[in-house]
Amino acid sequence: MENQSITRVVLVACGSFNPITNMHLRMFELARDHLEDTGQYSVVKGIISPVGDAYKKKGLIEASHRVEMARLATESSSWIKVDPWESLQLEWLETAKVVRHHYEELLAAEINSDDVDTVKYGKKRRFEEKYFEGSAHRKRSDGPQLMLLCGADVLESFGIPNLWKQEDIAEIVGRYGLVCITRSGSDPHKFIHQSDVLWKYRKNIHIVHEWVTNEISATHVRRALRRGRSVRYLLPDGIVRYIQEHNLYSAESEQKNADVILAPLQRYTGAPSS
Repeated sequence: MENQSITRVVLVACGSFNPITNMHLRMFELARDHLEDTGQYSVVKGIISPVGDAYKKKGLIEASHRVEMARLATESSSWIKVDPWESLQLEWLETAKVVRHHYEELLAAEINSDDVDTVKYGKKRRFEEKYFEGSAHRKRSDGPQLMLLCGADVLESFGIPNLWKQEDIAEIVGRYGLVCITRSGSDPHKFIHQSDVLWKYRKNIHIVHEWVTNEISATHVRRALRRGRSVRYLLPDGIVRYIQEHNLYSAESEQKNADVILAPLQRYTGAPSS
């Protein structure tokens, strides 16, 4: 009976993963520990969703490399997987659409996992009518919950003009939930207090404190690689080898998209791409 009150959770992390680092992987472990320590959740899966090339971020190398590095990095994990769906889209997709996609996939998997018998068939029909006829965004009370996993920098980016739509923030935080990993110098509680939309859904935001300071960032890793410095122990060994074998991250690659406006800024301001 006790287990029935435990909500199963799937964590989704969206981002460039350019390249994926040990800190990206640690975020999942930290989030799982935090949620399960509450006694309310059981984290059953983690999904890494690398952004597509159409995001047009400066220094963003091809999605095929970023996805493969993420796959290599998660080979030893029993619960964190890479989903290439977002990276394969020809146009940049808002994070809300990506989260929505993964949630609908989660709902479909729940339906398919039911046995087809007389009793459950009726249950499945009611479930399908409720969740796939105009209301697919709602949370299913008796099913798994999806939460977006991010760092404090993503939370704070909600306040950057023209980077996010307010209705997307409301959907992500209000309908699904957010798990935010803090880092030194960030104050997510203050940012939530200053944002009306985040304050409204503050009970759906889980703030996780990382007490073992880890300031690894992909930006710092790319800088070290450009300068011929070692990045071992910042990334899984397999990723270091992959970068060396494919000669990734140079001064030239860092200038990719340098003269291109970031996709969300193009879309929300109507600015030309370059």
